Amino acid sequence: MQRLLFLMLALMASVFPLTANAWWQADWNFRKQISVDTTAQAGAINENVGRMPLLVRLHTGNFAFDGVNEKGADLRFVTSDDQTVLNYQIESFDPLLGMALVWVDIPDVVGAQRQDIWMYYGNQKAPATSNGQLAFDPNYTLVYHFNGAPDAPPRDATAYSNHAQTALAGMVDGVMGRAAQFVGGAPLMLPASPSLAVPAAGAFTFSAWVRSDQAAGAQLIYARRDSGNALLIGVDNGVPFVEVNGQRTQPGQPLSPAAWQHLAVTADGRQVVLYVNGQASATLATSLPPLNTIAAIGADVPAQSTPAVAAPTNPAPSADTPATQGTAAASESAGAAAPAAPVATYAPFIGAIDEIRLSKTARSAALILADAVSQGAESRLVVYGADEEQSGFGFGGLGYLLNAVPLDAWIVIAVLVFMMLQSWVIMVSKSRKVKRVEQGNAAFREAFAKVGNRLEMLIDDTALKGRMQDAPLWNLYEVAVNELRVRRSQGADTTSISAATIEAIRASMDAVRTKESQALGRRMGVLSNAIAGGPYIGLLGTVLGIMVVFLGTAMAGDVNINAIAPGMAAALLATAMGLFVAIPALFGYNRLQGRNKDVGADMRVFVDEFVTRLAEVHGESQAAEAAHQGRRTPASVKPEAAVV
Repeated sequence: MQRLLFLMLALMASVFPLTANAWWQADWNFRKQISVDTTAQAGAINENVGRMPLLVRLHTGNFAFDGVNEKGADLRFVTSDDQTVLNYQIESFDPLLGMALVWVDIPDVVGAQRQDIWMYYGNQKAPATSNGQLAFDPNYTLVYHFNGAPDAPPRDATAYSNHAQTALAGMVDGVMGRAAQFVGGAPLMLPASPSLAVPAAGAFTFSAWVRSDQAAGAQLIYARRDSGNALLIGVDNGVPFVEVNGQRTQPGQPLSPAAWQHLAVTADGRQVVLYVNGQASATLATSLPPLNTIAAIGADVPAQSTPAVAAPTNPAPSADTPATQGTAAASESAGAAAPAAPVATYAPFIGAIDEIRLSKTARSAALILADAVSQGAESRLVVYGADEEQSGFGFGGLGYLLNAVPLDAWIVIAVLVFMMLQSWVIMVSKSRKVKRVEQGNAAFREAFAKVGNRLEMLIDDTALKGRMQDAPLWNLYEVAVNELRVRRSQGADTTSISAATIEAIRASMDAVRTKESQALGRRMGVLSNAIAGGPYIGLLGTVLGIMVVFLGTAMAGDVNINAIAPGMAAALLATAMGLFVAIPALFGYNRLQGRNKDVGADMRVFVDEFVTRLAEVHGESQAAEAAHQGRRTPASVKPEAAVV
């Protein structure tokens, strides 16, 4: 027993590892490890990203929402030194649905490394500190999450307050929460604020998640025009493009229809780069013109729906050609080519757009890639670790597993725990009962061995009878002796007993033996139910748990292995619990059945032994038995020898 106890303690020590010694503040009861992994096995980003707003996507697959404030006000993000507090913004937080989107300002994301941060929670008195103006660096001039009311203009999350001037046509489910829907109508207008102004050859970045529902024609996603200058971003028959004052990027790969993809454009004063899903798709060797007017999202700027004419292909006049001749030739060529030039009117965008960002700097290619990798449905950049509690022991892996168990699986596990306790109580009580029976039978055997031919010697021993309360053999002996005494009291001669009387006594003993066997087998059916039903009930909990995990993952839009693995493991806990109920019950059932069979065999042997001794001591001789049988022959039946 000591070895078994030591083994259990060792297993518990391995399941509940000690947490780190450091703890940020004692008022927060729990914390969760979150890793930013840029190694080849995860995000696969080799260059340094620098400062970035990292999306932390919480759902029932990686967070249980237990102990946290209902609005997420107690969330705090701290670096691995447990000292530096990070700024963050909560885009959405719904513990009932089990989903939350939080933007965390990471000061420096290093390439090809894994960096850890801690998310602290569990302080109901903590004030809310969510602030998008601090979570996004000052170079972000506009950030739309589309997390407001559907009929209200989108609000800017940055400190510049560049809120939209018009409302949306509608909202749909996006990559992160809700997204703006565009059905070919009026655009979403952006203000002409000084913070959004672009100087000549200035730096600029546009990024958004785009879902193109209709690829026909040239559709504008972003448009800005100012005194003949224009910056246009859109898709032409599904192919993304950037156009600056009539110069357009070369066509690349088209966007996948009806699928969310990350689109970004950067300008650094020397070239304009178009990114699709974090990878450079096309470049344009030009700089941006000065732009200080309003801008439009989802269509062209009102009253500016100018036909898109293909850029002229005439070569510039050479140095040997006079300027007047070059100008005249160009005019004649343009005039001659004008009727044949392809003309396509820019159409409004049809689809959906999520997470629009504008910057007054050219974001690095590494940051564009990090955004595309971390914000999508399959986030490979963020890894969620185990939850720990402040006590110092932590939940460990088992606690992380238990926190991910859904409510319906907990109900099934509770039923299995009841079955387990019931079966263990039955096994312990039946084992003790059988042990007492075996000890009582052994004591009776020792006493009965001294009886010899005096079969009724033990029946009047009151002390012995008190010690034989748990011995079925005593009950068999008692009923047999009582049968003899009852017949004797009724005037029968018990010194010479017929075979029929002996069989009657055997029948009485068999009846008692059957009742004793039934008593030994009572409640064994509960163990049979635990053996047969436990795994199936556990499997039911697993199926229900997996259904909840997949539903929550689908609603959260995150299908990577880190999102579904904890929930799947938690759902499988119900099956493991079912086996934990069935396996001990199986071993206990087989052990008890074997011991019950041994007791039953002892009773059967004693019945045969007692009846044999009874026939030896009180049985009739063969002659007397034959005469007794002859007296029982009816008088009307005559022997054949008497027939003449």
